[in-house]
Formats: sequence, C-alpha cells, structure tokens
Amino acid sequence: MRSIAIVRILVIVITLLSTWYFAERMFSSKWETRSLRDLFENGVKEKKEKPKIHTKCGNEKECPENYFAFKLISGAANVVGPSMCLEDKIIMSSVQNNIGRGLNFALVNATTLQVLKTGHFDMYSGEINEVKKFLEPIKEGTLILIASFDDPATKLDDQTREILSSYGSSVAKNLGFRDSWVFVGGKGLKNKSPFEQHLKNDKENNKYDGWPEVLEMSGCIPKKMD
Repeated sequence: MRSIAIVRILVIVITLLSTWYFAERMFSSKWETRSLRDLFENGVKEKKEKPKIHTKCGNEKECPENYFAFKLISGAANVVGPSMCLEDKIIMSSVQNNIGRGLNFALVNATTLQVLKTGHFDMYSGEINEVKKFLEPIKEGTLILIASFDDPATKLDDQTREILSSYGSSVAKNLGFRDSWVFVGGKGLKNKSPFEQHLKNDKENNKYDGWPEVLEMSGCIPKKMD
C-alpha cells in the first residue's frame, strides 16, 4: 500500500510538471509571435512614406505670406520651348501656344499678380524695335519675367540691353548668342534682382550640340520687390 501511494504521488508530480512545462512553452510562443508581429507592423509603419504635399508650381517649399511662387524654365536648344508658372498657374508654355524663339516675356502686376501682357520676340532675325515697344511703356510696380529659347541675343542692341539692366538684370549687357537665360525683375528696382540665372554658350561645356543646358529657377518673390 505504501508503494502504491508513492507511485500516485510521483504520477501527480509528473503531471503537474508536464502541465506547467507545456503551458509555459505555449504562452512563451504566443508572446514571441505577438512581439514579432508588432515589430513587423512597426517596421512597415516606419517605412511608409509621408504623403507628398502639393506646393504651388511644384516648388520645394510653400511661400510665406506676401510672397508668391514662381518657376521659370528656359528652352532646350531649339527644340523644346520655355515655360513660366506663377502661383500654380502656367502663364507661358508650348501648350498655351504663346512662346517662341528668342526672348519670352511676361509682365505681371506685382500687387494683384494679374498677368498684364505676354510676348515673344525672335532675337536672330526679328526686329529689335518691337522689343523696345514692348518694354518701354512698363510702369513701376510691374514685374517682368523672361525666359530664353534658342538664341536670345543676336539682335540685342545697347539701348535694349540698358533697358533690361534697369529692370535689375546683371546679365543683359553680356548676354550672347544661344546663351540660356531666365530672369525676374521689375520696373523701378533699386538693386539688382536676385532672381536670375545664366549659362554661356560654350562648345566645350554645352549639354546639347550648340546650346547649353536648360535652366530652371523657382522660388518665392515678394509682392513688392525693392
């Protein structure tokens, strides 16, 4: 009888130990599975890209109050025309059918941002007097946006270069045959405009055969440039 009791106790102990062992393994496995799942889900969340925020004219940043967004792209060689964007609106482009070889101009009211006038002038075989007629009546408080296409300079004379310089250009006096040029200036500026880019036509460095590469300039312009 005594031996039977001992056997029963051993059976009970073994049963308890077995139950504890399998229970521990089961809960440990569940915990590990949940932990791995949590790690995976957290990893996926971290990898998810932040939604892209739309900015005016596709610029990198939104402009602060009392500034407006712009983007100018010069023409590519004599193949692809220039484009101009102002406050998320394309104001000049091939699609708009209002650009051409030479110099492309947009005149904008600096306060209301109303596009007053656009024009393009052939600077290789056109009439320079037409450019002067376009530029000379500009009133103070008017912004001028310029983008080149093909050749912007062959027909430019000293008087026209001086007019463009008076609008804040640092490049106009030296602009040459088939240079790439984009510029934003204004009538009555006291200083040279910070919104200007220029690439010389240079056979050794040209991206295209006979033309430098495209220029793209974007940013935020104060509604009143000094």
